[in-house]
Amino acid sequence: MDARIPRIRRKLAAIPFQPHRSRSFGEERHRFRLSAPSSAARLSAFEAEYDLLLPDAYRQFLLHLGSAGAGSFYGLVDPIARTSAPIYTMDPPGKERGFGLVPAAGTDRDRFLHIAEMGCTDLALIALEGPIAGRVVIGNASGWWGPNVSSAADFLAWYERWLDHMAAGKDDRGLELTSPALRAHPGRTVWAPSCETGTDRLGPSGARGSRRRILTAKVRLEVPHLSGVR
Repeated sequence: MDARIPRIRRKLAAIPFQPHRSRSFGEERHRFRLSAPSSAARLSAFEAEYDLLLPDAYRQFLLHLGSAGAGSFYGLVDPIARTSAPIYTMDPPGKERGFGLVPAAGTDRDRFLHIAEMGCTDLALIALEGPIAGRVVIGNASGWWGPNVSSAADFLAWYERWLDHMAAGKDDRGLELTSPALRAHPGRTVWAPSCETGTDRLGPSGARGSRRRILTAKVRLEVPHLSGVR
């Protein structure tokens, strides 16, 4: 077992009770709870069926912590629980910078697995192959905004960064975290239409939630530790 697993388990158990933590967008859905871990046999069967290898750090999380639930955005999803695997490829050069599901005939392009629910057509993925294998990628299925590769070395580093930045009370647009200081001044944000309901939503991750990158320049200046690193 990866040595980071027990540490992450302790941090996740403590985070809901930290009074000065940031708010994580979508936390009301998962309430910082994880579903039961997956068995090794279940993961191996999934890998064999789709001819893939899950990145080790992500596999360790599924085996020892949980299959779905607590995580950035609306929370982690269990990719194995679906009737068809949520495996994507990036649009080829010259097209939109989006992602499409792998066709039944297969693909010779690098594949990405959907790991967290963001809502609308936004995607939180983990690269299964290629030069960024094992790293988390945030993108949009329709290519409305370009994909962003996390600087975290692997899934466990990305997940622990979410917990650490939240515990430190940071603003982090890449992880959809909003500090207590920013929540105390919702007027410093701008409003954007919700892609789900058409109603206004406060951002980022304010009283009514948010979609993406809608801080004003004023907030960017007044919150010097604001991080766009994912």
